[in-house]
Amino acid sequence: MSTSDRDSWSATAYNQTASFVYSSAFTAPVLSLLDAKPGETIIDFGCGSGEVTLEIDRVVRGQEGGLVVGVDSSESMIDQARKNGLQHAYVADVQALPTLSSLSDALPPALKFDAVFTNAALHWCKQSPVGVIKSAKSVLRDGGRFVGEFGGFGNCVGRCITTSSATNGVTMSTRIAGVRSALHGVLSKCGYAADKLDPWFFPSLEDYQSLLESNGFRVTHISLNPRLTPLPSTLADWLHLFARKSFLHDMSDEEAAEIINEVQDICTVDCRDTQGKWMIVYVRLRFVAILQ
Repeated sequence: MSTSDRDSWSATAYNQTASFVYSSAFTAPVLSLLDAKPGETIIDFGCGSGEVTLEIDRVVRGQEGGLVVGVDSSESMIDQARKNGLQHAYVADVQALPTLSSLSDALPPALKFDAVFTNAALHWCKQSPVGVIKSAKSVLRDGGRFVGEFGGFGNCVGRCITTSSATNGVTMSTRIAGVRSALHGVLSKCGYAADKLDPWFFPSLEDYQSLLESNGFRVTHISLNPRLTPLPSTLADWLHLFARKSFLHDMSDEEAAEIINEVQDICTVDCRDTQGKWMIVYVRLRFVAILQ
């Protein structure tokens, strides 16, 4: 999406509802894969409000020449990243990254990075997943690495479970389990084309490895990793953050609220425990790819 399409994000709302995204427990695996070193140059695709980017920055600045740049399509996120102390934070769409010199005079136009890093961003790049890979290729030095984590195949999905059935003309009833499946089911029932409204890109290992390799990368690690993700509040709050401005962006507040509440009701049996705490099963695709 273009910057204007994506600038519906609120850094404040994101930090209140989804701060787990950049928690130490959840970012440790992908940061370990990155293995940043003092003196390296690294660019973060989809840096958000910069919490993880600043962790990387503290490592690379331990030696002269170390530089970290963060880019994100949301002005709200970049404003917050700058307030958080990220010096080089710029608004840009990683699906079609502009030249570095067009982002800032402070960046050398011929700069090539040792690594491109990304966390919890590329599943929003459904419009052009290959554009992201080409953007990474354009800013990496030969032998540089592209390292990241994002939603992979099986993320927020579910299955249809038969709750009752009969023969002789009696209609079978089913319950849709899984947040994404529930969204699709409710939207379809309301007459919407859910596939067209769905903004998420959750590829299989084979599909994403093929994209990387067909664009000049050698994949050294790729894996799908299920992760139980407790929510700080309700599923409705999570849906309001992640679905209101995407799946439900053309709807009135009243209709969107009705859909969100119905999805939450459907998912209650699978996503809320006996103490009222909500949880979603995330599946994260992690990868390391070297530019050949």
